[in-house]
Parts: sequence; structure tokens; C-alpha cells
Amino acid sequence: MNETLLIAMGPIAGVLALLYALWKASWVKKQDPGTEEMVKIAGYIQDGAMAFLSSEYKVLAIFVVIVAALLGVANMSGEAQSPIIALSFVVGAVASGLAGYFGMRVATNSNVRTTAAARNSLTEALQNSLSGGAATGMSLGGPALLRLGGLRLLYRTVLFPE
Repeated sequence: MNETLLIAMGPIAGVLALLYALWKASWVKKQDPGTEEMVKIAGYIQDGAMAFLSSEYKVLAIFVVIVAALLGVANMSGEAQSPIIALSFVVGAVASGLAGYFGMRVATNSNVRTTAAARNSLTEALQNSLSGGAATGMSLGGPALLRLGGLRLLYRTVLFPE
């Protein structure tokens, strides 16, 4: 197996993980969210979680821009240095932010549906909980594989071929 194909396996696995996460998240979303009061409370929790992420991401955006600029300047010259390191940092930060957003959405959707399912049976509650956890976990691991493998593939085959 050649090296390019091996490097491409990371992004391929990342895409498969994201597809699995979307499938599990859509399954969770189709489950019964419970009573009207449960839906109302879950809405407040989700609104609060999204407001928190929005506030956090505004602060992190400033941090990412500053650190990316510093990384770019610090790696302008030198044999083993490249300002493209700043791009890698930004890609990682954006992918992490998207993973956090998706994970929070799935977690808040899953929580109320797990609670509603627990009224019927432990098995249903566990199915909801584990599906939500699987979607959240894959939404974290998938983008990591996609960005790391994708950047490695880009660097190895396009920007810095041997």
C-alpha cells in the first residue's frame, strides 16, 4: 500500500465517523421528547447551552486570531518552519468548535429523550443515551481524523512533496 493511500485513510475514516454521527443524531431526534413540560425545560437548557457556546466562541475567536498570527510570524523563516502552521492551527480550532457545537446539540437533544424513554423502560433509556453518546463521540473523533489526515495529505502531496 502506498503512503498517499495510507494518509488518505484518516480523512476517509473521519468522513465515515461523521456519517455515523449524523445517522445516530437523526435517530435520537426522532425519539419521543416527552411531555410538553419536558420539552419546554429541554428548550431552556438547549438555549442556555447554545448561549454559553456563543459567548465562549466569541472569546476563543480572538484568541485563535492572535495565536495564529503569532504562529505565522514565528514560523516565517527557517528550514523546518512554515507560516502554514498558522493555517493548521486555525483549521484545528474551527473543526474543534464545530465538533463542540454539534456535540452540544446532540447531547441536549439526547438528554430529554433519554429522560422520556426512562418513563417506559431502562432499555429504551439506554438506547437513547448510548446513541446520543455515540453521535457526540463520533462528532469529536471524526473531525479530528478529517483535519489531521486532510492536512497531512495536503502537506505531503501538494505543498511539500518529496
